[in-house]
Amino acid sequence: MVARSRKSRNSLYQLTSKLTKMKTIRFYIFIASFLLIFCGCRALKTPIIVGNVPAQTYRYVYISPTKELTSGAGGAYNGYGSMSTKSVNPSDVIAGELIKKGFIILPELNSELNDKTLIVSYGESGRHNRGLGYTIEVTIQFISAKSHEVVCTCTAEGQGETEADDIRQAIRRALSSLFEQKE
Repeated sequence: MVARSRKSRNSLYQLTSKLTKMKTIRFYIFIASFLLIFCGCRALKTPIIVGNVPAQTYRYVYISPTKELTSGAGGAYNGYGSMSTKSVNPSDVIAGELIKKGFIILPELNSELNDKTLIVSYGESGRHNRGLGYTIEVTIQFISAKSHEVVCTCTAEGQGETEADDIRQAIRRALSSLFEQKE
């Protein structure tokens, strides 16, 4: 009877010890997850604007062509998966935003309109880690068609479900900040 009692106490002690270890491991996993999520929830950087587009001087815009980007996001749950793809052409997004601001988009440069025309160029200028993902930073440059000098640039970052969302958001943030600054 005494041997049986010792045996049950030993197994009870081992079980308690295992439970304590599991709780400790869970606690550390919780803390690590919390820190990863908390550190990844910083706000997007404030857009950077250098110069100013004097809207009354320029009326026309020629946008340098860009290639379409297709990206995807997917996931699995309980053995079932899903995938979605999204596409973006940066020059189309830029054109849409500038049309809303009253600019006329030219299909090609016209030397007769050079005094009133801006050439718009787009580029991806960086990627920054942010928690469980990353942001894409874009820079948009406005150049005078007449003098070929930089009138202004705007830089912003975006983060969405896919790279296409990142780029779309970054372009919109950059241009809206540029035109908010002017008003």
